[in-house]
Amino acid sequence: MCISRTPQVKLFIGLVAVLCVAPAGAKKFYDDDPLVNEPPPRDASQAVSRKISDYYDFFRHNFTKTGERHSPGRVIPAQGVDTFGEPRNGAWYARRHYYKPMTVEELVRGPGNERPPSIDGRWKVVKAKTEGITPGFEIVDSKGRRYVVKFDPKDYPEIASAPDILVSKFFYALGYHVPENYIAYFSLEALELARDVKVVTPTGEVKPMRRKDLIDVLLGVPVLDNRYRSTASLFLDGKPLGPFRYHGIRHDDPNDVVAHEHRRDLRGLSIFCAWLGHDDSRAINTQDMLVEQGGVRYVRHHLIDFGSTLGSASSGINSPRSGFEYIVDFGAGFRQLATLGFMPPSWALAKYPKFPSVGRFESKRFDAAKWVPEYPNPAFINRLPDDEFWAAKQVMAFTGEQIAAIVRTGQYSDPRAEKWIIDCLIERRDKIGRAFLEKVLPIDKFAVRDGSLVFEDLGVKHGLVPSRQYIWQWSVFDNEAEGKSVIGGATSGKVPEGRVGAGGFLAADIHGGDIKKMVTVYLRRQAAGWEIAGVDRRW
Repeated sequence: MCISRTPQVKLFIGLVAVLCVAPAGAKKFYDDDPLVNEPPPRDASQAVSRKISDYYDFFRHNFTKTGERHSPGRVIPAQGVDTFGEPRNGAWYARRHYYKPMTVEELVRGPGNERPPSIDGRWKVVKAKTEGITPGFEIVDSKGRRYVVKFDPKDYPEIASAPDILVSKFFYALGYHVPENYIAYFSLEALELARDVKVVTPTGEVKPMRRKDLIDVLLGVPVLDNRYRSTASLFLDGKPLGPFRYHGIRHDDPNDVVAHEHRRDLRGLSIFCAWLGHDDSRAINTQDMLVEQGGVRYVRHHLIDFGSTLGSASSGINSPRSGFEYIVDFGAGFRQLATLGFMPPSWALAKYPKFPSVGRFESKRFDAAKWVPEYPNPAFINRLPDDEFWAAKQVMAFTGEQIAAIVRTGQYSDPRAEKWIIDCLIERRDKIGRAFLEKVLPIDKFAVRDGSLVFEDLGVKHGLVPSRQYIWQWSVFDNEAEGKSVIGGATSGKVPEGRVGAGGFLAADIHGGDIKKMVTVYLRRQAAGWEIAGVDRRW
């Protein structure tokens, strides 16, 4: 719409004029921008497998400062993104549901649902699972496919297996590389031990695994009608290289050039983890794999092990402090000391269902902006309002029907537990939208139609504001000098024609009443018409 030159508009134009002069340097846009995909990977065949000590990881993140952080006067924007601020398709991330809405069938399928362990023959146990906190082992099915098999704790059937399945599908739709996880049922008779299988005893002794050891594992898990329910996670393609860290880079990977604490897909991951109650989001639950594509070997980065989500601690119900405080939280301790314990923390007031398959997962006390994992994560700490917007818009893209369809893949036997999870995820989704979308001007999905720049206002779409008026200022943008020349009178969504020739740029500065929350959209003139070259956000 056309806006008259009120004092507010004059102030806005003045701000634009200040921003019009930029220092000389490399041009802002290149001919191939925006780059949707990462560059072809360089050979990483020299990358070696590594382990990260869980204890070392715990102490380092709790008692030292990891990664590069923001400092007064120096804010570090997200990196590894295109000119729209979106992570590129590649080794870390793939654009999925928000960018091209997936059908319910695609969401339910997730990373794959055609390769569950075969029940046509026996499962050969080839390795005992000695890492993690849940019992399990590795099997090869009758078709030669290898799986990690994990179980629920005996007193809490389904509390780990259901989340492991359904949360993997959410993370897949959100763009991450994850394994194919399945709910599998089997009897003891379906198992046989391979030769030379070793098991580590509680005292650390390594010995050959016997049938008795296998039975001992199964004695500690739920059984119904002589059948065991498990999570069967299909082995990822490639060679395992161990976990990735949430800070720094992997020095033996020539393609890993962006410090992990500055990656948008890892900063924004904090919002997804808050939504799904993934407080165990740390290095031990990631996996790098050396894979091959087009004759080149490169490292692909995965999220794995989702049994400790949705109120589960894998071995039982989660701590009541989960998501509210770090495991080591001196600030919370001092607050309780200062009030002599008379002011209970928020987590102490949360109410949880009595379903053993759910644990401590709720939405009434959930605070999207204050949620934290078990211990400080440098990528999560570094997130900025545009990182939060990037994640929140994706969470809000899931409808109630889609959420319910994904939750049903967890195969909860109690429909009340299933409904509780669905209702909590919907309410937590809405809280995330309210907490983060309006931190910036939440306009997105830009296009030029019928001679005008159009977009979707996610704040209006999701009912956070009833409507919004926009104030525009167009400029000719000098791509080489990165400067702007204001176009007088161009104060609507109509694209000013005749200002630049082929290859030239225009810039539209837009705000919706709060001048600090401004979006600049860059248009490039091509022979066939205008194309969107990039977007900048300020807040």
